[in-house]
Order: sequence, then C-alpha cells, then structure tokens
Amino acid sequence: MKQAKLSILCASLIAATSISAQADTDFKFGGYVKADVMFSDYSNGAPDSGSLSRQFYVPGTIYGDPSNGKQVVDFQARESRFNFKSSTDIDGHKLVGFIELDFMTHTDGNERVSNSYSPRIRQAFLSFDNWAAGQMWTTFQNPGALPENLDFVGAAEGTPFVRQTMVRYTNGGFQFSAENPETTLNAYRDPAGSRITSGSGMVPDFVARYNMKTEGGMAFTFAGLARQLNVEQDDLDSSTFGYGLSFTGVIPVGQDDIKMSATYGDGLGRYMALNYANAGVLDVNGDIEAITSYGGYISYRHWWNDKWRTSITGSGFKADNNIDLIGNNVNKDSYSGYVNLLYSPVKPLTVGVEYMYAKNTKENGFDGELNRVIFSMKYVL
Repeated sequence: MKQAKLSILCASLIAATSISAQADTDFKFGGYVKADVMFSDYSNGAPDSGSLSRQFYVPGTIYGDPSNGKQVVDFQARESRFNFKSSTDIDGHKLVGFIELDFMTHTDGNERVSNSYSPRIRQAFLSFDNWAAGQMWTTFQNPGALPENLDFVGAAEGTPFVRQTMVRYTNGGFQFSAENPETTLNAYRDPAGSRITSGSGMVPDFVARYNMKTEGGMAFTFAGLARQLNVEQDDLDSSTFGYGLSFTGVIPVGQDDIKMSATYGDGLGRYMALNYANAGVLDVNGDIEAITSYGGYISYRHWWNDKWRTSITGSGFKADNNIDLIGNNVNKDSYSGYVNLLYSPVKPLTVGVEYMYAKNTKENGFDGELNRVIFSMKYVL
C-alpha cells in the first residue's frame, strides 16, 4: 500500500513538473506579519473582549457597554495574513490563481490561554486574460486609494468596503462586474432598530468602473453601482431599485500624496461604512423605501525623509433616514480622524504609532466616542 501511494505521489509530481515546464508557471507567496497594541477609551464603556470594535474600528460598534470599564488595552496579531499566487502563460493566454487568508473578525478565540483564532478567506479568485471570477474586492471600491493608516480599515465610514464573489470583465481602464446581491433593511418603526438581512434576490449587483492615470502620476476612478433591493420573508415580498456613484483620487504632491474618496447613492447600505446604515426601510405596507447616504475621506501623507512619514486623515458618513418610517433608534452619522508617525528602517519593516478619534450618533441623539492609540510593527513577506 505504501509503495502504491509513493508511486501515485511520484506520478503526480512528474505530471506537475511536466505541466510547469510546458506552461511557464510562476509561483509567489506573500502577505505580512503585524502586531498591534491598542489603548482604547470608550465614552460609554468598552464592548466585550473579542468584539469587532476591540479588533479594529467599525462604525456602529463603539456605543459601548456601561457595565464594562471605559479604558482597555488589546494586544493582537490577528491582522497578519498570507497569500499564494500562481501565474501561467499558456499559448499567449494568462491564467492566474490567487488565495489570501487572515484571522480577523472571528469571535471564536479568547485571550485566556492560547489566543487561537480561525483563518478566514479574504480573497480567492482566478482570472483568464480579461475575465476574473471568485471572491475579491468589489469593483465599486478602489483599495489603492485607501490611506496608510495603522487601523485595519482606516477611514472606515468614508469608503466603500466590500469583498464578495463576482464575475468581472476588464478591458483597458474599463471594468464591468456582476456581483453577489445581499439586502439589509430596517423594519417599519422598529423600536430596537434591528436589521433584516435578505439574500433572496435573483438579480446580481452590477458595477461599472473606469480607471485613469495622467502623465503627472495622478490616478482617478469613477464607479457606478446598480442593484435591486429585495426581501421575501414570511408575508413580505417587495423590491426596489438602488444605485451608487463613487469617485477616488490619488494625487502626488512632490514626494507626498493626497488620497480621497466621495460616494453617494440611494440604497447603498452594506457597500458603505461597513453597513453602518441599511439600504432601505419597510413602510407600513411592507414596501421598501431606499435610504439615501453619502460619505468620503481625504488623507494627506507627508514623507519627512525616505524612512519617516505621517498621514493625516479625516473621514465621514451620513444617512438621510425617514424618521416617520424608521424611528429614531438608528445610526445617523459617523466621523473619524487619524494622525500617525511611521518609520521603516528597512523597506519590508514598518513600526509606528497612530492616534484616532471616532464619534457615532443615532437619530435620537445618543452617541458613542472612541479615542484610541495604536502601536504597530509590520513585516511584509
């Protein structure tokens, strides 16, 4: 039996070597190791240990728990990630496979003994020439325009931020995609402000985007989103149209740069501010009314020299809620600001400190504030 298994393994290796020799395949392993120490002060008391807000800033999670202390410290290495990429040239065609994992967002571990957390898929996709399929950043988002912050997202309320499965076509600066639909709603005048999540829609979310670069090094993207908001649960059966428009820019200023984003739409919901506001609200007849929302950020990064740099970032989001339908126990607006100092003694290594302040407010006036100082060390593999 062992000889048979060895023969099969040898045959597989020979076959893989033969394919690689014929097809010219490149393999690349990447990622980074990152350790964070976060000192946080919550105005209403800290969320429980392990909650999302204790891992990184998520709008809507900082209202706090009055039964807990206000000041906490968290040590973590959960943001560390690894990825694997293969790239193959076959008869003039390019075939790429990519998979990436990290350890964020889970609450399955604890800080008592081992601090063990499950890995999760960030991205997993394949591409063949102009076509790509799998889980990746939504085409509505431009990750290249995100500010260089130590917080996991940075400017969370001011940017579209979604990874999901899709089919995407790229031709030059144009990109078109059909992406996984998911609708989040508020019930009619629900005093708890709870969320209805519906994945029953049959119509994908459609995104079109144009990427452009100038001779001076400036880069801009323009993206449009069209989606159906749909709910079919119990006696509910309703749908309506949602849309979004987004702009991002990266502008060099000598050695420095400015990064910015602005997004507006009806029914954006989960596409903005990590679903701080829902896409719509049900009226008394069970029909969906889309919620208008908008947000953006601007960040300036200054290089003191080739090893030291600072980013200053401001970010904001607002939802125009219909109080008559949605009640007042829902998120209204969110703002955050960041300033950091980063040092890279050698290119793959960065150490730094960052101060951030965030404020979230509900329609009834209740708010939560977060002051946080983050110390980080990051080694890019």
